[in-house]
Amino acid sequence: MTAGIMAVQARIGELRRLVEGPTVTAKVATTTPSVSFDAALAAATTVSTGTQSSPAPTGQDLVAAATTYLGVPYVWGGESLDEGGLDCSGLVQRALADIGVTDVPRVAREQMTLGTAVPSLDQALPGDLVVFGGGSHIGIYVGDGKMIDAPKPGKAVIVRDVYTEPTAIRRILPQAGAAAAATTDSRTAVAAAQRAALQALAGLGATA
Repeated sequence: MTAGIMAVQARIGELRRLVEGPTVTAKVATTTPSVSFDAALAAATTVSTGTQSSPAPTGQDLVAAATTYLGVPYVWGGESLDEGGLDCSGLVQRALADIGVTDVPRVAREQMTLGTAVPSLDQALPGDLVVFGGGSHIGIYVGDGKMIDAPKPGKAVIVRDVYTEPTAIRRILPQAGAAAAATTDSRTAVAAAQRAALQALAGLGATA
């Protein structure tokens, strides 16, 4: 019986570590270009302090970050306000950095390889990247057939209609509700397993 109790106790320890998670998971720094976008996104997804975790960035967060740049002038090659403005891919990169997702490729042709493909505009969700002209232009879908982008010289960051069928649509972030549901489901499953192990331990103690 002693060996059985020790095995159950070891399993409980493993389950508790799964529930509590690591003490601190740092974001991937922008000074490590060898780290992939997927790794950077994973780092931004769970930043824990003690047993409290900040929520994963979502498509809605990306849209909100991008809208803070409405009215900022288009500047070719611009990726920060220090340069006087932003271009289309600079807006995507800047907005993602604002929500903690770094190591994002700089140009639209590389950004259009991120995440997973969305078959059509009808299935696009807020925060999806919409790409045009084979990668010559990129914007962020906001919903209802509209996007936010930095259009061209002489214009500024704006929310406007998706003006033509995109070359590609890429989903790089989960939706707010989906992220919350996934987290809840995961924690519920681990908690249930922990309760089962504790019940098994109690049963062994009763028969020891």
